[in-house]
Amino acid sequence: MGKHSPVRFAPKTGGDYDLLASMLNNTTNKLKAGEIVKGTILAISGNDVLIDIGYKAEGSVPVSDFKDEEIKIGGTCDVLICSLETRSGMVDLSKSKADEKLRWEALLNKYTEGCTINGLVTGKVRGGLTIEVDGITAFLPGSQIDVEPIHDMDEYVGKTLELKLLKINNERRNLILSRRELIEERVAEQKRELLASIQIGQHRTGKVKNITDFGAFIDLNGLDGLLHITDMSWGRVKHPSEVLKVGDELEVVVLDVDLDRERVSLGLKQTQKNPWDGIEERYPIGAKFHGKVVNLAPYGAFVELEPGIEGLVHISEFSWTKRVAKASDVLKVGDEVDVAILSIDTVNQKIALGIRQTEENPWDTVQKRYPIGSRVKGKVRNFTSYGAFVEIEDGIDGMIHVSDMSWTRKINHPSEMLQKGQEVEAVVLEIDVEQQRISLGLKQASEDPWSSIATRYSIGQIVKGKVSKIASFGAFIELEDGVDGLVHISQISNDHVEKVKDALKVGQEVEARIVRVDGGDRRIGLSIKAVDMSEDEIEALTKEIGAEEATIKPGENMVGLASAFDAAFAQSEEWTPSEK
Repeated sequence: MGKHSPVRFAPKTGGDYDLLASMLNNTTNKLKAGEIVKGTILAISGNDVLIDIGYKAEGSVPVSDFKDEEIKIGGTCDVLICSLETRSGMVDLSKSKADEKLRWEALLNKYTEGCTINGLVTGKVRGGLTIEVDGITAFLPGSQIDVEPIHDMDEYVGKTLELKLLKINNERRNLILSRRELIEERVAEQKRELLASIQIGQHRTGKVKNITDFGAFIDLNGLDGLLHITDMSWGRVKHPSEVLKVGDELEVVVLDVDLDRERVSLGLKQTQKNPWDGIEERYPIGAKFHGKVVNLAPYGAFVELEPGIEGLVHISEFSWTKRVAKASDVLKVGDEVDVAILSIDTVNQKIALGIRQTEENPWDTVQKRYPIGSRVKGKVRNFTSYGAFVEIEDGIDGMIHVSDMSWTRKINHPSEMLQKGQEVEAVVLEIDVEQQRISLGLKQASEDPWSSIATRYSIGQIVKGKVSKIASFGAFIELEDGVDGLVHISQISNDHVEKVKDALKVGQEVEARIVRVDGGDRRIGLSIKAVDMSEDEIEALTKEIGAEEATIKPGENMVGLASAFDAAFAQSEEWTPSEK
């Protein structure tokens, strides 16, 4: 601003002066503090501008209240009367307060609460932003800047924003603004318009707004729709983040609309061809394919044949020979396997697959490899109460029943004869391909000692053995491994024997005479007291026991004695020499 020389006025005299004094007096009576009046710029004195408001005294306004182009000698300006009387004798005026008041009044005439205005962000203050609206400084709280939380308010400084006028405080000349309410109102309007026009089956373009574990929310330009994880892809999706990320723009299909709850369900995979269309032509029953294990359950494995097409291999279809308890014992996610198509359910979109069907069933040729009567070797794998399972090849077991374990012994449990892990040789007795069972015989792999018993033992022969078992009716004498003979209680001694255990003990060695040999019934009859008998004594005893045997000839005395003893031996139903 340039320098201005002070201007002085000569005092007025005469009639003119009286007239002017009268006019000033009338004006004085009308002016009052707080009013805005028009003033005439008289001069510039230092840092002040002298203003004539038609009062008996001039007033002054700081030069700083003016812009350069506003100071013109003789020009007019609006000023506010702060006080008519001051100690200096001049009127206290303010151009800035007048301007501010006029701007405020103009704003009140232009805007009302609830209207939309434009404002320039001039700065950041505690709790929000300062906004200039038509020369008035207004306040925009931080919570009203946007619908989303604002982390950096500096980015708004210097920008012009469209805002809603929430409140006018006339006393403080303050405005409270909101951008958030304006956004929410417009979003709500867009939402209403979109709900009125949206229909099931429509294709819409949207932007990924948020991702959750169960899906993603898609902004359809004012309306959020839910894209569930199951509708993202025809294939398996573990988490939505595998398919989408926030900010992605994509085309979706409207699956469902709930106007009452203002909810929209969307689909992404529906924008693509359903891979299940024509599935039976691409995957005929019995055909073999290569796939990847994508998920495991205790009951089976899910194998992906192509994106969106999975089939289940049940644990029963893993192997022809091995019993699989759970899928994870055999496979892991990511494994690649060959599978065969077993069945297709197009309605429920299910495919049954088999792994074992891609290989030859070993049970189809088991009869050729192990004909009945052939000998096999294997390892004892497991026991049951009735027998033992022997693995004769990987996944193929045969069972030895307890009745086929020994020619001579009665076996109550297989552990009496075998141990787990033991290598054994057995004979194939029977094969049931349909039930996948092979019956084996352990005893059949060795000669039956009773088949040649007559060649080793004859009536009248004196033998030695150990007492292996004592019963109430007699004692069993072990003559050789697996071959016992029975001494009836009546044949233990010439003296009367009340109880067998009083005469004999288990493990005691005895000498006896064979009085009977029956290979068919697996029985050998013995007599201890007949060891020392002469031929005549035996003949006499025979006649005594069986008078009906009077026709016995010399040399046949022992046969007659055996016949005479049959009645005594028959007293017990337990005469089974194989029992120890």
